[in-house]
Amino acid sequence: MPFFTIGLNHQSAPVALRERVAFTPDKLMDALSEFKRLNEHNSELVILSTCNRTELYANTATFEQSRLIDWLAKVHGIDVSDIQNHLYLHQEQDAVEHLMRVACGLDSLILGEPQILGQVKQSFMEAKRAGTVNSQFEKLFQTTFAVAKQVRSQTEIGASAVSVAYAAVQLTKQIFSSIDRSHILLVGAGETIELVAKHLQQANAKSIMVANRTLENAQQLARSLNGKAITISQIPAHLFEADVVISSTASSLPLIGKGMVESALKQRKHKPMLLLDLAVPRDIESEVSDLDDAYLYTVDDLQDIIEQNVATREQAAQEASRLIKDKVLDFSKWQAQSAHIDLIKEYREQAQALRDDLTQKAQARIQAGEDAQVVLDELSYKLSQQMMHGPTKALQSAIQNQDNESLHLLSKAFNLSKLMSEDK
Repeated sequence: MPFFTIGLNHQSAPVALRERVAFTPDKLMDALSEFKRLNEHNSELVILSTCNRTELYANTATFEQSRLIDWLAKVHGIDVSDIQNHLYLHQEQDAVEHLMRVACGLDSLILGEPQILGQVKQSFMEAKRAGTVNSQFEKLFQTTFAVAKQVRSQTEIGASAVSVAYAAVQLTKQIFSSIDRSHILLVGAGETIELVAKHLQQANAKSIMVANRTLENAQQLARSLNGKAITISQIPAHLFEADVVISSTASSLPLIGKGMVESALKQRKHKPMLLLDLAVPRDIESEVSDLDDAYLYTVDDLQDIIEQNVATREQAAQEASRLIKDKVLDFSKWQAQSAHIDLIKEYREQAQALRDDLTQKAQARIQAGEDAQVVLDELSYKLSQQMMHGPTKALQSAIQNQDNESLHLLSKAFNLSKLMSEDK
């Protein structure tokens, strides 16, 4: 059956359109169930749906590509023309390579980001639960997961920070090796700080305080971190508690000044403090860097780190691409061998079914009182005739077409000594 993938992502479609074709968990299971009902029993489908992409990986002879696009539009109640120009299509080996690149983070908005692998695994498990995965996709996706693991372990694709939030946390880990024992103050509760918080949790940070102009927003984020919430106006009273300050607000004026930090350092008995200002305009006065024991990094400082790390990841991506191409070829060889194995299996099953059918009829005739020898003679005659029918037609066709290559193969397959001796 033909294997292909159809999809759209952050490069081909705006976020408004991506939202319209995204699958909620319930819609995903309903769609997989409907696909199974509409297609032949051995058709396969895995749906990958994230904030940055929706992709259908299909292995089916029932749904051609245009029909699958129509089906996708119908599932979401949108017009095909709305998505047609934003879709990309990959077939056979190109589709295999695309899947592996996606799982390895080579097709992500942030090159090498690791979360996508878990999302691909989750999508695969959902498809298995829905019954839309058979032997081909089982092998394909397990191979893909192994490739992604190999890329992670053998290249630097995920070793360096390439987002401001991630870079901030990585820098914190370098300076405070025991981040689980460090006290961290997050200033702001927007998207950047939320992402910082997520990376801090993954780094096992345990003591986090969130400050925001709106206490309710601070409390909401703090609850998810098992932390404490305060208002911006309360920062001066709590700043001395923080080993690390990470700030990102939309304030037009600095929120943390040199005097405030100087006072906090005195209360800390000059225990060092790391301040990471991710805001533009700045949240922390630049003069803070003049203070002993205060280490201030701005978004520009982190951007320099990120640019160096992007270059490292791009080099790693080239290594990963070469590895993926090798694995695509390996999978294609397996597919070819699998197809031949299935052919052999089908041939043997046909022969077994023929034997069982003729034997059952012969036994019934003997039990009905017919002469056993006559029945057995007829059984052997019918069995040999039907077994010889296919090979005889193949030989006749090869002879008529003067196809010496096929004659040679047939002679070896059926141990025809005359043809084999003539070939010598």
